[in-house]
Amino acid sequence: MTSHRERILDQFSRQAVPFSNAAAIRDERALQLIVEAARAGGADTVLDVACGPGLVACAFAATARQVIGIDLTPAMIARAGALAAERRLPNVRFLIGDVTPLPIADATFSIVVSRFAVHHFEHPDAVVAEMRRVCRPGGRVVIADLLAAPDPAKAQAFHRLEMLRDPSHVRALTLDELRALYRNAGFGTPVETFWQMDIDVDDLMSRSFPVPGSAATIRRLYEESIDDDALGLATRREGGRVRFSYSNVVLSAVR
Repeated sequence: MTSHRERILDQFSRQAVPFSNAAAIRDERALQLIVEAARAGGADTVLDVACGPGLVACAFAATARQVIGIDLTPAMIARAGALAAERRLPNVRFLIGDVTPLPIADATFSIVVSRFAVHHFEHPDAVVAEMRRVCRPGGRVVIADLLAAPDPAKAQAFHRLEMLRDPSHVRALTLDELRALYRNAGFGTPVETFWQMDIDVDDLMSRSFPVPGSAATIRRLYEESIDDDALGLATRREGGRVRFSYSNVVLSAVR
């Protein structure tokens, strides 16, 4: 049986280039929402947890003194390093490594951030506890992720689809569940910033590596949700194309 670690390495090795080139993932305004939520300044040191292709790390590098990104997938780290070199950012570097535990000493960074990774973590509470551990007192821990619908039936329908589309997916959390991650790790109430990411199904599928033989089923599930919003994604037709919207949140709390 394939382990979750193996599924992560398989999916994100293949996704490294198409994911990093997706317009929604590269959206500068969305990246700046995260930098602003962290209140990053020139004296800050930043750790980007499960950094993927390095877009968040590079966004912080324009402001912070030093940024380190860590990710399990070598192909993602290679992509991140190429991006930093292309942008001539001398204050950012990347490490291959797991996030539980993080191979980093206590209270090392003033900002610890993670984007679009929580729904891939088997044990998100453990990861957030690690993020808190490596953050200095008075620093900030920032998480950005998509939200599952508060309606359990819609959340479960979305989960079933995502498990077909991306087998490394674990479960998208609701807003209340994300808040609970902070509470359980010992934080106060996080500050929240919301934004919407509009997605074209054909574009998404062009950069996805679904369970073999499931592509037609995935497209059908999107299309069938247009009438009743069964996935909680506001799926609709626009100009003959099927589109939907991820609801996203950035949460930020002081250590």
